[in-house]
Amino acid sequence: MNEQQFDKYLHINTVGEQYGFPKLAHYHRYEPTPYRGLEQLFEAYEMPDNPVFIDMGCGKGRVPIYVHHKFRIPTIGIEMDAGFYAEAEENKRSYLQKMKAHAPISFIHTIAEAYEIKSRDNVFFFFNPFSIHIFRTVIHNIWKSYEQRMRDIHLILYYPPYDYLQFLHHGTSFELLHEVHLENETNINERLCVFVLKRA
Repeated sequence: MNEQQFDKYLHINTVGEQYGFPKLAHYHRYEPTPYRGLEQLFEAYEMPDNPVFIDMGCGKGRVPIYVHHKFRIPTIGIEMDAGFYAEAEENKRSYLQKMKAHAPISFIHTIAEAYEIKSRDNVFFFFNPFSIHIFRTVIHNIWKSYEQRMRDIHLILYYPPYDYLQFLHHGTSFELLHEVHLENETNINERLCVFVLKRA
């Protein structure tokens, strides 16, 4: 299926990029994660036990809804833009109206660094949503949550920026678990990297 067909199948509307976004130093414009990348990722990668999936910078909600549909697990989307948050909520309503599902799916209108990491949150998805400064703060928040309740935590990075990778490799205890290079792509950055922080 192509992007439009996938959206139609899920009864949502997430195709298209962000226009009119203010130029902010630390936050990047919306661009939906390609479904083909998500499909390839989950063909090769398995989430930890009892996953709760968090999308940091979820835009219109494509990734949380896709993961919710595929795995029937709790998913949460964090979105700072009020317009996209409203669209994500509308997509959730339309999706749930057509698809019978019991696991919760929720969207939260806030900046990523203000989201309070819950003790059950253990899979975090990033599609280059913000600067390394914000990323460091979010990872610090995840680490504080880990110290309060140790568990396996996974980070999924789509199209990971070099400074994200350098920070994770040299400034944290996260280890590279899996790497997926997308098919038919010549750009070596067109990949997904999964990092893991294992329960001590």
